[in-house]
Amino acid sequence: MPATTLRETAARGVGAEPIPARLAGRIASIDLVRGAVMILMAIDHVRVYSGLPAGGPTAGIFFTRWITHFCAPAFVFLAGTSAFLHGRRHGGLPGFLLTRGLWLVLLELTVVRVAWTFNLDFAHYLLAGVIWVLGWSMVVLAGLARLPIGVVGAFGVVLIAGHNLADPHLESLMSQLGEGPRAALWKILYLGFFAGPVRLGAAGPDLTVLYSLIPWVGVMAAGYAFGWVMVDPVRRDRVCLALGFGATALFLVLRGLNLYGDPRPWSLPAPGEGDPPMPALFSFLNTTKYPASLAFLLMTLGPTIGLIPLLDGARGALARWIIIFGRVPFFYYLLHIPLIHALALVVSRIRLGTASPWLFANHPMGNPPAPDGYPWGLPLLYMVWLVAILMLYPACRWFADLKARGGSRWLRYL
Repeated sequence: MPATTLRETAARGVGAEPIPARLAGRIASIDLVRGAVMILMAIDHVRVYSGLPAGGPTAGIFFTRWITHFCAPAFVFLAGTSAFLHGRRHGGLPGFLLTRGLWLVLLELTVVRVAWTFNLDFAHYLLAGVIWVLGWSMVVLAGLARLPIGVVGAFGVVLIAGHNLADPHLESLMSQLGEGPRAALWKILYLGFFAGPVRLGAAGPDLTVLYSLIPWVGVMAAGYAFGWVMVDPVRRDRVCLALGFGATALFLVLRGLNLYGDPRPWSLPAPGEGDPPMPALFSFLNTTKYPASLAFLLMTLGPTIGLIPLLDGARGALARWIIIFGRVPFFYYLLHIPLIHALALVVSRIRLGTASPWLFANHPMGNPPAPDGYPWGLPLLYMVWLVAILMLYPACRWFADLKARGGSRWLRYL
């Protein structure tokens, strides 16, 4: 299909014209990137149960956390891209996004919550994690998808680039909020868990908002518009490289000069406070994830987008192995948390002689009690991660084959 025809079709919105047969299949580079970030995601979730802090003080711990920062942005962004491609293949995208988004929110607050904690104490603790924000972003995209794709893309970019304008006002806003519906809405939309849990009624549970809707709704909208780039192999390489390297360069300039895009400026270590340049590098790369700053998203999405055309020709057993995870990302997600949690119980039993009560607590993101002697070393963390990935592969391959054969339309919701 000529590029002009593609542009005209995209401008009219989703479902205006069936995708050509040569584009009807999956795009291998997207599955490969998504599979890689799913594998990396498991590193950080093993780290949660290892008891190691989220970054620092050593280089090994810092980069164990930092490398997983690429996961959530790629996960949400490529979910938007997949939504665009799904709409071109099947039509009926708004309805599908609405129902799937609400389904994801329900699973986050039930199945995923139990997987994290291994308890049923719903009365005191709920977690709004990445699946929560993925679901609500799909609900918003269900409305946006009816608009021209340029409008959707502009909405996403403005939200990503502009939300840090609120940084100077956040402290005063948090001090004024107090409790009540207005405070709850602000925490869900933007402030997240740094402003405290959301009180769901006088006798209701606390909702810990790990992922606020802003700017993640914008990330999915931008990913949806990016789908227009991916449907044309000729345009794809050129635009991906330009966007990827451009975003990375913008990150280096904005972050390097502390111009804009992150509420926490980086700085050189003061004399006597460390051995440069490593502490300065930590400070430079330690961009804000909650809520995700412009610097954080440029740092992670830039290299991710730039890598896509370089992976188009990827071949071999390793690429095929990684692609399996990329074809069933949500199925993988639902399996990997309880599996890692169960492996942590096994490790605790072997090392401590008992299953640590901390592994059944309501706050798995917090550090275990110091006297517990619980935290692992990095070698054990990476060994458990590798075991988890090897155990997940057969199930993911089975499910990927099941989806490829078609059948029940409900498989689309996993």
